[in-house]
Formats: sequence, structure tokens, C-alpha cells
Amino acid sequence: MGNIVNKVEESGFITINLEEYYSPEKRHFIDLKEQLHEGLILRERDFRSYVKTFPWEQYKNTHVAIDISSDAIVPAWAFMLVATALSPFAKTIVKGSLDDLNSHLFSKAIDAIDTTPYHNKFVIVKGCAKVPVPESAYVHLCTTLQPVVKTLSYGEACSKVPLYKKKLKI
Repeated sequence: MGNIVNKVEESGFITINLEEYYSPEKRHFIDLKEQLHEGLILRERDFRSYVKTFPWEQYKNTHVAIDISSDAIVPAWAFMLVATALSPFAKTIVKGSLDDLNSHLFSKAIDAIDTTPYHNKFVIVKGCAKVPVPESAYVHLCTTLQPVVKTLSYGEACSKVPLYKKKLKI
């Protein structure tokens, strides 16, 4: 009987698994709807009092999204004021949903990737993940890697979907 040969390993493909870039720290959503008078109006004096007295330290070393879940119009300074109160404690603060926060965290992680090891290589971006990887992260990774890789595919080595192949220069 012959030895079992791992043809995937011998193929030279490099697999990138985006779930390895998932930040496991806690995430929180602050809904400013709770601070509106009758669910419609932001009263500056009341809002400033809330920001001044709220225990923001509970968000220490976490990632926070600030938004409003109602259709009320809230001025930009309200989100900014909350951000100034959070900034000594939170690791990350974004204006938006928890999905927006997750996309932001993945974008920061992808921006920090050293692309040198992928120059002129065959790269596969692994598909399925056990953590929530937003589609925006796949797109961002694709645009980050495309200028340097030889080929870019999605999925698994045994059933990859080709996305990009560098054209040969003549």
C-alpha cells in the first residue's frame, strides 16, 4: 500500500480564514432612542445630564456601536458627545449597528494584514466560518489581496471558486 499524499498541501495554495481575524471581545449597542423625550425629541439639557451621570466605565475594553433604533432625527453632536464619554473606556466606538461595528473591526484587521507573504501566490479565501464574518470583510480582503496575488479563489481547495487570475505580461 502506498503513502497517502495530501495533494492540497502540495498544490501551493495558501488559505486565508477570515474567522481568525474575529475580535472576541464583548460588543455592545447603545440605543439613543431611550434618551428621547416622548420618543421623538432630544432635549439637550436632559441628554447632557444623562451623558454626564451614566456609568460609562461598564464598557471598559469592549467594542461599542451607538445608534438610534427609531425614526427620530438626532443631531450628530449627540453621537459625538456619547463617543467622548465612552472613549476613555471602550476599545472601539462606531456610529451604527452591531453589524456595522463587526464590519469595522474586520476592516481594521484586514488593513493590518502584511500582504508580503501572498505576493504572486495562489490564495484561497475560506468560506464557511463559525463566527459572524460579514460579506463586507470578504470584499475588503479581495480588494486588498488582488493587487499582489497570482490567483484568488473562494471556498475550499477541493471546490474553490476562481475569482481573479493575474494576467501574464508579454
